Amino acid sequence: MRSDGTRSGRSVGWRGARAQLAAALLLGLALPGCSSWIATLDDQTGSTAQPRRGAVSEPLTPAQREHRRILASYGGAYRDAKLEATLAGLVDKLVAASERPDLRYKVTILNSPAVNAFALPTGDLYVTRGLIGLANDTSEVAAVLAHEMAHVLARHAAIREDQARRVAMASAAADPTDTTGALALAKTKLALASFSRAQEFEADGIGVGIASRSGYDPHGAPRILAAMGRFSALRSASGSDPRSLDFLSSHPATPERIENALANARQHPGGSRDRDAFLAAIDGLVYGEDPVEGFVRGRRFIHPKLGFTFTAPDGFTLENTAQAVLGSRSGGDPALRLDIVRPPADQSLAGYLNAGWIENIEPGSVEETSAGGFPAVTATAKGDPWFFRIVLVKNGAEVYRFVFASKTRTSEIDRAFRESVGSIRRLSLAEARNARPLRLRVVTVRPSDTVDKLAARMALLDRQVDRFRALNGLGPSDTVKPGDKVKIVVE
Repeated sequence: MRSDGTRSGRSVGWRGARAQLAAALLLGLALPGCSSWIATLDDQTGSTAQPRRGAVSEPLTPAQREHRRILASYGGAYRDAKLEATLAGLVDKLVAASERPDLRYKVTILNSPAVNAFALPTGDLYVTRGLIGLANDTSEVAAVLAHEMAHVLARHAAIREDQARRVAMASAAADPTDTTGALALAKTKLALASFSRAQEFEADGIGVGIASRSGYDPHGAPRILAAMGRFSALRSASGSDPRSLDFLSSHPATPERIENALANARQHPGGSRDRDAFLAAIDGLVYGEDPVEGFVRGRRFIHPKLGFTFTAPDGFTLENTAQAVLGSRSGGDPALRLDIVRPPADQSLAGYLNAGWIENIEPGSVEETSAGGFPAVTATAKGDPWFFRIVLVKNGAEVYRFVFASKTRTSEIDRAFRESVGSIRRLSLAEARNARPLRLRVVTVRPSDTVDKLAARMALLDRQVDRFRALNGLGPSDTVKPGDKVKIVVE
């Protein structure tokens, strides 16, 4: 949740979008919000903000605009001189072993717990600290970066754009009453999906070759794909949507793809995993959310910079995404969403509530109240099959916008929603000052250590054993040996 009054993206209007709102609450994908922007009413009406008077700026190139968009979506760049130098050296080795050693690449570490990596056609490579923290040796990160370099080398973005343009043209020309044309269009779209899948397999093959020629273990590719698959399954089981800002949404770690990566790896000689050097480089890496943007501890969301906290209802799992704070029980019903807006200074809370950003407010349900010492206004709305409880909480110029959704409308559920908003309060100076990020620590396994004992040392509130195994690339029956180096999460 950004607190500097700037916006990294445009708000998607909620006008006429009850189904979209419910989907956003349940999936955390559709609407932008709390963690990346503070909107103005201009955003709600679709107009653009005007530049400050006297400001002069050079026009940005498309690549620069995309770079800024990526930084805004993923929490900015993560600064760690030791780790940045490690990755820069790794990229240099990969480039030297690639088919185009004359090309130049720049790698940026993104300050996000998401597990993702991608490249721009310009040679800008991006990898999140979430993915780096999931890796267990240099060869696994080499596999990821080499895969992204392969997309650049094979000009996949340009080719895919051309294919997408053809699909768009076919869609525009299609006659909706012509079943033959509809069938042809469906086949064209299927061909595009198959084409994208083929690009991923091609990039895997090229990337494994580059990593191997650089001297790294080619089996790093199937290992990191398997690790990402386990991590995705863990997030899904925890109630988080594994597709949100996730490498696997565009790089699916299907059994077929892992098997293909294994087949590619077997065609190359063994190489170095460089495990100890890699673990030394990530010792101390921030894990999970950066407190600067707010963070989750169990059912509690804490934002030291904005100076507030609230607790979700019993049974909820919270996630602070790049768009909003999202929460739900298992299965996605009921659910909640929190974001922040900055309405005009002269507009009352009730006036903003009725400004048109949400429809079907029930007559007589608007109520002025308070929450945690803040002025607030609440109302209910209906959108088949959903019941919504909306609560706006005013803190200075900003309004915290809580939206709760449930398919079942009972007094108990509504009371839980209102009690959750009632838990909002200001943080004390000591609480804000003492809010520190979780970090990875590399420890050496002692003779008395077991997976369970090491997992119990993790500063995580749930599923510690499963998270320890996912973090260290361990399967369900794998054990640890004295002298092994493993990662744990500490405060």
